[in-house]
Amino acid sequence: MFEQAFKNIDDILHKDAGCSSELDYVEQTSWVLFLKYLDDLEQDKKTAAELAGRSYTDIIKPAFKWETWAVPKISVGAVREPPLLDHHKALTGDDLKEFVKLQKTKADSNNSWTIKIADVDTRTYNLSVKNPNKKDETILREPKVILEQMKALDKESAEIMKEIKGLV
Repeated sequence: MFEQAFKNIDDILHKDAGCSSELDYVEQTSWVLFLKYLDDLEQDKKTAAELAGRSYTDIIKPAFKWETWAVPKISVGAVREPPLLDHHKALTGDDLKEFVKLQKTKADSNNSWTIKIADVDTRTYNLSVKNPNKKDETILREPKVILEQMKALDKESAEIMKEIKGLV
């Protein structure tokens, strides 16, 4: 199933100007598959939240959702007919290049950041979300508070030991 899908992708991309082998477009194929994975992951989380009766806040902005830029749909009007791909809204070629170029003009902030591919651990490919622009806030307790808690735990332990000795 997947093998045929990848062959179809290869056939389409291989026809692009300047492509002589799969190595010429493997990076683009990987990136597109990663974006699709992110979109599917968010859809799964949204569905799980709905089934659990919780609200869900999208992490991917509408402009960046797969269904917006890659496969926008148009309703055909019939209730049972599935929506069709709207080829006029799908971003391809120059439109997609312009869209990507515009996104590169956005500055990093406390809520968005970029990482260099060289910074990704190639052993684990750990892409966990950790904002490098925001310092971790560690709330340290006062030593007096810690000592009081330790004293309370010691007292509780002594009482439990006393009860156990009374049972033996």
